[in-house]
Amino acid sequence: MTLFSALDDLRNTTLRAISGVLRRLEYLSRLKDTGGGYAHWGLAHVHGDGSAEKAMAQAHREHVSRVLSTPLRDLVEDIQLSSESAGMAPSLYVERLCKQGVELLPAEPGAGAGRHLSSVLHALSMLVRSPRGANRRASRPPQSPDRPLRPLADIAAREEAPETRGGIAG
Repeated sequence: MTLFSALDDLRNTTLRAISGVLRRLEYLSRLKDTGGGYAHWGLAHVHGDGSAEKAMAQAHREHVSRVLSTPLRDLVEDIQLSSESAGMAPSLYVERLCKQGVELLPAEPGAGAGRHLSSVLHALSMLVRSPRGANRRASRPPQSPDRPLRPLADIAAREEAPETRGGIAG
């Protein structure tokens, strides 16, 4: 029988059974109590309270870092997996994550982690709600056929010249 550390046990048993990095982050945040400690009966029973709590805190920090360093396109794919695992529509799942906000973070998460996570979740909520492949330029209505297209040189010249009103640059 191979013996694992509490962290290896947590990673290889509990977390491996949970689909999606966002879903695992959510799970780890639920193990945190109001005082910032962690509780997992099975892990504590096998490895002791101190080792179990230390492993959960480290895994929680690792998952926050993983979410914050993952490209948005990959997180959008993860939303599909995590929301399916949660039995929810992707948009509702992201909304739930946004509402949890700082509760998803471990104790002493590091400077800027809360803001960064909030920004990532906000971006994900926008991406999940928007049609696939849509962007600002593509979603603009086409130019009216009554209004002729301006040559690019005219547009560039206008952007380089300062606006003047009454002879005063401003």
